[in-house]
Amino acid sequence: MYPSRFDYVAPASLDEALAILAERGDEAKVLAGGQSLVPLMKLRFATPGLLVDLNRVPGLAFIEESSQGLRVGALTRHSQLVDSEVLSARYPAMASAAPLISDPLVRNRGTIGGSLAHADPAGDWGSVMLALGAQVVARSSGGERVIDIGDFFQGTFTTALRPDEIVTEVRVPAPAARSGGTYLKLERKVGDFATVGTAVQLELTDGVVGRAGIALTAVGPQNIEAEAAERTLTGAAPGVPAFEEAARLAAQAADPRTDLRGSAEYKRHVVEAYVMRGLAHALGSAGSD
Repeated sequence: MYPSRFDYVAPASLDEALAILAERGDEAKVLAGGQSLVPLMKLRFATPGLLVDLNRVPGLAFIEESSQGLRVGALTRHSQLVDSEVLSARYPAMASAAPLISDPLVRNRGTIGGSLAHADPAGDWGSVMLALGAQVVARSSGGERVIDIGDFFQGTFTTALRPDEIVTEVRVPAPAARSGGTYLKLERKVGDFATVGTAVQLELTDGVVGRAGIALTAVGPQNIEAEAAERTLTGAAPGVPAFEEAARLAAQAADPRTDLRGSAEYKRHVVEAYVMRGLAHALGSAGSD
């Protein structure tokens, strides 16, 4: 099937793009990598009257680290994140997730900002950002606002973005001196959507868990932060008893549906097993001074 008719513009600056959205935001869709939007348009699940292509806008693709943490431009391709030495050295949950995003063709075109703005509950980056406590920066012609990732996702394919706003960057807090994390994904074949995905981040302070981040992919109407599991770990001695309880609570937080990828019961079991495995891996990498 072919998409319905639409207008197309490729602004050369962010200000120009924002001016267009201020005028036609209700009928416009922003095009970044197009790996999610274009298939929806071909199926006519999305029928925008205008596509605003950001690929000529400079300054939206970068990976920068400071003492405050990591800044990633919205147009940064998944493949750039796969190759990032900064991620490999300091942000293991992101480093482990990046190569699992779909397949090489999608990773070469798809962007982190587009993925988050799409808000697919099977999207991998959403869970990783929840576990890391990230923020999304959105710009409009009226200014900039910073949105906590937990407030950004509001439902299936639904975010806090207004029609006149563009995601410009993602901010990830600097990890603690002793920290570790990972992303685990069960898929039927390479490049498939997740049957289950789990993102884990663990930070140690004075021998106990100072902060834990646990988030789940493809087991609910949106990426799920397992808040009860995170709370039970905070202040606890890291180890099997605490990890088992956190994994149990994470499985309770999941709200999967039975489908061709497996039963709801099976998916909850995978969540529990993967959270347990992820926490053990995170502890192993955080435990070395």
